Amino acid sequence: MSLLKRIEEGKSSGDQPRSSGSGSRLGSLQARRVVPPSRDAQRDTYSGLKTRVQNRLLAVIDPSMDVSEGDQVRNTIRELFEQILSEESIVLSRQEKHRLFEQISAEILGLGPLQPLLVDDEITEVMVNGAKNIYIERKGKIKRPPVSFESDEHVMRIIDRIVAPLGRRIDESSPYVDARLPDGSRVNAIIPPISLIGPVITIRKFSEDPITAEQLIGFGTITPEALQFLKAAVESRINMVISGGTGSGKTTFLNILSQFIPNDERIITVENAAELQLRQEHVITLESRPPNIEGRGEVTIRQLVVNTLRMRPDRIVVGEIRGEEAVDMLQAMNTGHDGSLTTAHSNGPRDTLSRIETMALMSGLELPIRAIREQIASAVDLIIHTERMRDGTRKVVSITEIVGMEGDIITMTDLFVFEQIGVEDGKVLGHLRSTGLRPKILDRIEATGIHLPPSIFGKRSRRR
Repeated sequence: MSLLKRIEEGKSSGDQPRSSGSGSRLGSLQARRVVPPSRDAQRDTYSGLKTRVQNRLLAVIDPSMDVSEGDQVRNTIRELFEQILSEESIVLSRQEKHRLFEQISAEILGLGPLQPLLVDDEITEVMVNGAKNIYIERKGKIKRPPVSFESDEHVMRIIDRIVAPLGRRIDESSPYVDARLPDGSRVNAIIPPISLIGPVITIRKFSEDPITAEQLIGFGTITPEALQFLKAAVESRINMVISGGTGSGKTTFLNILSQFIPNDERIITVENAAELQLRQEHVITLESRPPNIEGRGEVTIRQLVVNTLRMRPDRIVVGEIRGEEAVDMLQAMNTGHDGSLTTAHSNGPRDTLSRIETMALMSGLELPIRAIREQIASAVDLIIHTERMRDGTRKVVSITEIVGMEGDIITMTDLFVFEQIGVEDGKVLGHLRSTGLRPKILDRIEATGIHLPPSIFGKRSRRR
């Protein structure tokens, strides 16, 4: 019998009331009956055992041990773990021992209760709302797994473990932070007093093996015809903005389009937290930096975009434009840095232009609206808009070309539009179809020697 079961049965039998002295057989049986331990009691005992073994393990582990050497450190921890169990005469079943070791290893080498969630490839988002409330997104649906932290202090230790290697900090004076995991997954953390429910962590997971274009086609995110057009546009150095709401797949799609950039070009990426996973050889990755505890040393996205122009880039890829850096991105697109890519939050192609216009005005330049719109119309060639559908799937819902100006209005032409034809068993049915219009940029694409079949832009009838 394992130690946990003996402890619980001992507690339960010791808490039984004595017989009333009736001497009846029934009274004797009632007196000897063992009440099963509650789940809370089991959890408390297991938690106490885990904490005691973990503290002993931390006390004997060499603080200078290089945790990056995962297998070697794990073997060392296993030897010490077995030694501690033997010294304390702790008897556990094989399943209990394996579970205890994995949890303690996750605390020392990984991110504690979050570690099994992060290694699950089906989970795309992990959300921690205080110590006891953890949610995940699996296949587009939010669910609650049977895991939790011990306390808010436990959550804070995990947050510190994430941000410390990146040279970032989080405390009452700076209660929120953007960071990333070694695999590129994006992390946002916010703590009290800003958060009223305790420390909050949001992790947007990214696969170590980036999603391929073929997988996107298989998911129904985009059609082969539309992707063939966008591939030719990237190779022909067409400037693009990928727009969409939160969680609509903008960064994933930006990764896909970036894969089409020729391998012999010099690519410079600019991001708040490095997420892009470019596979080309000649890639320089730049990351913004928040101010230090003295309020100094901040490096903004705008400063990095300006600096990239001095670094002889063939392509500039900005993870997301959120503010005044938009005007510098437009100027880069208009001054010989064709083929630039970026993303922006918006509700549609027209709204994307309004957002870029507003962000350009945030730069403080006193320019008339028409001048800014002319810059946008001249710089941006295509807007690819993505959406997260009601069934949790992500789809490209429109590919729009910026044609030019008519008066003070930027004119646009939809080249591909998602046409929803219904919902079946909760799944959205539809197809990204061509509008039948020939893009103006097709001449620029053909000038580079790429010839697309006319059928790509042929208007097609509805299909499921």
